[in-house]
Order: sequence, then structure tokens, then C-alpha cells
Amino acid sequence: MSLLEVQNLHKSFGPLKAVDGVSFHVEAGEIFGLLGPNGAGKSTTMSMIAGLLTPNSGEIRLDGKTFDPTDHGFRRLLGVVPQDLAIYPEMSARENLNFFARLYGLRGENLKKQIDLSLERTGLGSRADDSSGHFSGGMKRRLNFGIALLHSPKLLILDEPTVGVDPQSRAHLLDSVRKASDEGMAVIYASHYMEEVQALCKRVAIIDHGKMLACDTLTNLLSRLSTDLRLRIGQPQNNLMKRLAGIADLKTNDEGQPMLVIGQNAQQKDRDLNATIAKILGILGETGTPLYALETHEPNLERLFLQMTGNKLRD
Repeated sequence: MSLLEVQNLHKSFGPLKAVDGVSFHVEAGEIFGLLGPNGAGKSTTMSMIAGLLTPNSGEIRLDGKTFDPTDHGFRRLLGVVPQDLAIYPEMSARENLNFFARLYGLRGENLKKQIDLSLERTGLGSRADDSSGHFSGGMKRRLNFGIALLHSPKLLILDEPTVGVDPQSRAHLLDSVRKASDEGMAVIYASHYMEEVQALCKRVAIIDHGKMLACDTLTNLLSRLSTDLRLRIGQPQNNLMKRLAGIADLKTNDEGQPMLVIGQNAQQKDRDLNATIAKILGILGETGTPLYALETHEPNLERLFLQMTGNKLRD
């Protein structure tokens, strides 16, 4: 039995279907990636799991029981790190932790122990009594993270936890997420930083327009993409592309430079890749088109995400 089971969730705001039949599960000790463009339904889904919104239909089961947001026992199983900072800037790190720890019901020696542990986890021990309003963005994010861990939740929900942080704080936060997972905590990790999700998560769900587009292991998802071979060239000369028809496609890289792409179909058509490259090099030489570099374009989560959700800008 999974620690969290989300079954056929629906949520509408008037005529707008924000979440339309989303289902997934998260195991204890798993870091589960939840991806989607702006307005896709990620935050609504996480808000329902956190008990902040009530679904129109569907079921959320946590630790084997139907989730009841009015039951404080269920709420103590959750830790939430919102995208918007939830700290009091006029209070010190220790005072923030003490305030939220008491809301979680911690008292006495256990309260002091959990505050000290949280300060150690977030690397804020030396700044514990400084006003958090004077912290850097990365320090505030670490404090936000530490607050969510105070009561040792079974499920940790992270919504863009590394937005606007410095590289050192980002590395520290990612290590802290891994440690939480190693301790048996289930983690839902929502981020627009695809490299973070790819580094942390074994399973990933992609949602858009409220619907689940994919939910599988990262390995299986990336197997949908091919590894392209790319040759960076100068400006094509003398009917180059006509001679390369069916062998390579002409595209441009991020700098606007022309690239010849040998896709999977071309690789399968001529299974001797050496012969394919030799043929292309011969044609480049005959047409007087310079070759500057040859590189592979490996499958990654960002390519898959854009392929499934499109390149159109979202507000």
C-alpha cells in the first residue's frame, strides 16, 4: 500500500476545470516529480492533497486512510513548503521555528530538539538569532524548508522550493530533500527546473490543462525520445539540403547556428552510422560547407516536457 494515493481527482472553479481526473501514488521514501506549465493544475492538485482545497470528486488516501482535512492527526502527517515564503521577517530563525513548532503541538525537550535539528539541517545555526528579514533569498528558502520538517512529517510537499536561490543554497536544499527521502519521507517535488527533477526523481508525472499526460519512471519516459546526432556547420552551400534529403534535417541551435540533425529514423535506415556520417562529410566537402563540431543530443526531461506540453508561452 502506497503512503499517498490520489484517485481520479476533479476540481472546477466555475466553468474552469482546473484538475480533471488526476491519479497517482507516492511511496514512502520516494521523491515523486510533479511537472506542468503555469496553469496546468499542479498547485491545485497539491492544495487538495494539503487539505487547502476540497475536490469536487475523487479520493485522497494518506497512510491507508481517506484524508480528512479537518482531522489534525492527518495534518500532522504533512509538511508543506509553499512557493511563496511562509515566514515572519520580523522574527529570528529560532523564533520562527519555535512559533511553527508550537502550532504543530511540539512542547518541552522535544520542541527544543526539533528546533536545533532544523537549524542544523538548514545550515542556519550560526544565524539562528538574527532577524530572518535580513536573510538572503537562499537563507529564507532554507528556513521555509526547515519549518516544514519540524514535526517529522510522513509526506513532504515542495512547490518550487529553490526559486531565486544561490547555487550553494540550491545544492544544500537538494541534499536535504535526498536525506528526507532516505529517512523514509515521501516527497512530492514540483519545479520548473527540469535538471533538479531529473537528478532527484525516479518517477515523474506531467499534467497539463488539468489532465495527466504521463506518469511513469524517468527511464521509461525518456525512452520515448531519440538520441540525435548533430553536426554544427557553416551556411549551407550548393544545394546541400537537397543532397541530404532523407539523411539529415537542417535546424538551428540556441545561438542561431545551422545544425544538421541525424534523427532516429535516418539512423535506423542506415544502420551503419559510420557510413552515414562518412556520406554526410563527403557531401559537406563536395558542396564547400564547413563543419565546426559534431555532438550528441541526449534525451532529457526538458525535451520531453516541451514535446508533450508544447512551446507556446504560458501566463
